[in-house]
Amino acid sequence: MSMLGTISFANNYINEGTEGNELDVPSYDLGTIVAATDNFSITNKLGEGGFGPVYKGKLGEEQEIAVKRLAKTSVQGIDEFKNEVMLIARLQHRNLVKLLGCCIQGEERMLIYEYMPNKSLDAFLFAKAALLDWQTRYNIIVGVARGILYLHQDSRLRIIHRDLKDSNILLDKEMNPKISDFGMARIFGGDEAEVNTHRVVGTYRYMSPEYATVKSDVFSFGVLVLEIISGKKNRGVHLSNRHTNLLGHAWYSWKEGNGLELVDESIGYSFPMAEVLRRIKVGLLCVQEHPEDRPTMSSVVLMLGSESTCLPYPKQPGFVVMKGPHEIDSSSGKQDSLTVNDLSVTVFEGR
Repeated sequence: MSMLGTISFANNYINEGTEGNELDVPSYDLGTIVAATDNFSITNKLGEGGFGPVYKGKLGEEQEIAVKRLAKTSVQGIDEFKNEVMLIARLQHRNLVKLLGCCIQGEERMLIYEYMPNKSLDAFLFAKAALLDWQTRYNIIVGVARGILYLHQDSRLRIIHRDLKDSNILLDKEMNPKISDFGMARIFGGDEAEVNTHRVVGTYRYMSPEYATVKSDVFSFGVLVLEIISGKKNRGVHLSNRHTNLLGHAWYSWKEGNGLELVDESIGYSFPMAEVLRRIKVGLLCVQEHPEDRPTMSSVVLMLGSESTCLPYPKQPGFVVMKGPHEIDSSSGKQDSLTVNDLSVTVFEGR
């Protein structure tokens, strides 16, 4: 295994700025990464996102790695690459993926991470859901909540992730969740609750009605909670005579006292009903249309960890879609490219 030492990234590489000293990141030479991934063999390919393909590899005899390789046709680019290196290298939390180093050689730009043997949450949730019992799903929900709380409040940088989704939640061998993909993340400081940005990015089904605030991460987390409990994506859900997305289905079911019909059938019937209903309610509180109605992540973690804390009644979620005689549509649209508040929106739907 060959390392080139470290690469220093100045903080002015971070989009929209921050202050501080330069950061040294371990650097690997291209030959080492080529050998580790068997020349980026298709058999080692784990998936592909907006950044580019991800490959499994091995450094030496034991250390397994995941290599994110910036594609030349990537909708993301060098700014996002530098942004991710700068942010994730400064963050340390058990529910955040660990950056081991990077490779910058010629036109190649790669990030080297610890390998997550159970891949991403979507690989389980929508393909192997029967392997996710209620306790495992609950542990994933709590782990993701703690990771977001660290980003928002407990890390010294204070970060809005801006692209929380199932494919960006990785699972280690013990099914512990780790948040990944910080290319779109932004730093906010002091008493700020939002960041100034002229570029709107994210994945449509997780995007809040407003944008680039800590409460937009809360909204995305709420969508994740409801997807984890239901085993369904927040789109393409058609039930009875309604044509509604997952948020709408969850809200209407809750209002009618049928919240448990949201629970994934693959869980079976061996789950604590009151506990599951409470977690559905937390999810609905997080996806309320108006950001001021949503809880902070510190409140969310408290609500998830306590059975006695009194929870308010959820209000209508953002982006509820119904088609029928009494049509309701509070979404901004269905396509992958849209405009919100006169801002150009580029939506990156990952693997």
